[in-house]
Amino acid sequence: MSKPIEFEKQLQVTKTNIPGLLLFDLPVHGDSRGWFKENWQREKMMALGLPNFGPVQNNISFNAEAGVTRGIHAEPWDKYISVGAGRIFGAWVDLREGDTFGQTFTAEIDPSKAIFVPRGVANSFQALEDNTVYSYLVNDHWSAEAQSQYTFVSLGDPTINIQWPIPLDKALLSDKDKAHAELTNVTPMKAKKIFVAGGNGQLGRALQQILPDAEYVDRDTFDISDPAAYEGRNWRQYDTIINAAAYTAVDAAETPEGREQAWLANAVAVQQLARVASQNNITLVHISSDYVFDGTKTPHLEDEAFSPLSVYGQSKAAGDIAAALVPKHYTVRTSWVVGDGKNFIDTMSSLAARDISPSVVNDQMGRLTFTKDLAAGIMHLVNTRPDYGTYNLTNDGKVVSWADIAKLAYESAGKSADMVTGVTTEQYYAGKTGIAPRPLGSEMLLDKIKATGFKPRDWRVALDEYLSTNKEVK
Repeated sequence: MSKPIEFEKQLQVTKTNIPGLLLFDLPVHGDSRGWFKENWQREKMMALGLPNFGPVQNNISFNAEAGVTRGIHAEPWDKYISVGAGRIFGAWVDLREGDTFGQTFTAEIDPSKAIFVPRGVANSFQALEDNTVYSYLVNDHWSAEAQSQYTFVSLGDPTINIQWPIPLDKALLSDKDKAHAELTNVTPMKAKKIFVAGGNGQLGRALQQILPDAEYVDRDTFDISDPAAYEGRNWRQYDTIINAAAYTAVDAAETPEGREQAWLANAVAVQQLARVASQNNITLVHISSDYVFDGTKTPHLEDEAFSPLSVYGQSKAAGDIAAALVPKHYTVRTSWVVGDGKNFIDTMSSLAARDISPSVVNDQMGRLTFTKDLAAGIMHLVNTRPDYGTYNLTNDGKVVSWADIAKLAYESAGKSADMVTGVTTEQYYAGKTGIAPRPLGSEMLLDKIKATGFKPRDWRVALDEYLSTNKEVK
């Protein structure tokens, strides 16, 4: 016998013991004629904690008899499940990699309840009444390829010990559902993939150290500026795109050929990444630069208006604008990057080793950013998911000039700091042609990234570690 629906409940959500599994109470308005409800209301439910999961397909399951039991299936997409008629008993098992693997939750659901099931959490349903109908929204299109990624566990597994209202020996099950493995033999479902463009660059190599399972591409294997390159991938199975690729030849960007390459890599490519991220509900992490500013207002704030001086800076600003159109984006603005590859510190150390006395600019002011710390900050954003938007991210510490840093490199090499001569930018480039203008002020305010719980290291500490490590390698 059917139970009456509870009318006029308040819309509310209950977090379950399985992370991300959310049980909703739905307001149902009814009388003797029937009832009406808002089955899925994106704005109201997101305010209560429902992820912006971007459904693309709606499916309906009809169950002719009480006792029909389906599951337990973990699917490679998120689902929002609700009942249109009748009642179901639902059981959910976390089959994702991690500490909560094997965790279970059960609930009875009628039209006044709904549940959001995150990717990798297995679901099963038992109809408690004849002619039970339930529907589900999913955020990927069904395909044979997607089905091959399902993970299953036995309905009668003694470890999870689900107390079915209608015993399984009296229930209606498919032969496939009867044959599922027990939990001890289940391979957990891996998390969605992370795609890193610019995998062989300085930042890409640093990311490989802390994110070895990500998918890394470079310009030789994947042209991120070419729309055709994006075809053939199921982008719904990616969670995050990190754009560590860029054209960084600042002076060459002032030439006709370099200008085209800079805009292609720094703007057009970001537009393509942004398009794919927006269409597939992916988080885009885009790396920006101090060169989007003219350097007259310091410290730079995240919301400062663009004022680039060079072609490189202009192309980076255009890329920032494209990235900002992605609903889920982090624009990470940095400066004076040092990592595994050609960089200022290695150049100064090499000059010191050869007893060369360089002239280095002393009126460009900022802080170093070591790729080890930049990568750590990016992963902090990806893992903790603070508010989307722009974040300044450099190493912390005293603001200095390039000449000051050069002197430290010389001292580390056992040479006198006096071998480095400080000159103004104007003096350094006097008589030289094809030189892009540089911002003099590159200091960035770090309060916003610190408020998320990430504390950048002092650049002096990071520099000492970098110099000592290089000495050990040599």
